[in-house]
Amino acid sequence: MLGNVPFWIGSAALFSLMCMTFADVILRSLFNSPIAAAAELTEISVAIVVFTALPLVSFNRSQIAVDLFDSYYSSKAARWRDCIIDIACGGLLYWPIVRILVLAKRASRHGSQTEFLEIPDHYIAYFVCVMLSVTALILIIRGIIGLAGYIQNQPTHSDHSGENL
Repeated sequence: MLGNVPFWIGSAALFSLMCMTFADVILRSLFNSPIAAAAELTEISVAIVVFTALPLVSFNRSQIAVDLFDSYYSSKAARWRDCIIDIACGGLLYWPIVRILVLAKRASRHGSQTEFLEIPDHYIAYFVCVMLSVTALILIIRGIIGLAGYIQNQPTHSDHSGENL
């Protein structure tokens, strides 16, 4: 249930972006009166869509993968590789999380706002920071659980089906 929250937030943002774009095109074409904050709303909506999808994609292993070297890995090595990559990628998200947190705090201190709607910029930055943190936790936990499960189970048959992970 809780796992669907980012999906619904991203879906709502994408739907509102679609409706806003449609309305902007109609108003611009028929009445020569575009929505003044359309670019601003587009930027915010795209950030919401991208950063709500990131934890979901990471959890479901739905990212795009190019399997150029998969045939060179045994199933055991491929599983270890995937778990280590998950942990490494989750750990590497530390730097953008910290940097965005610094920028969010700075925007909050300075009272930085969007141009037309005067939405405080730090709300968006904190949202991105939270979504990146959730993604990092998902990747690290999935990698650790994968390694722990592999160490405990020690499968003897090929369980790497060749799917892109």
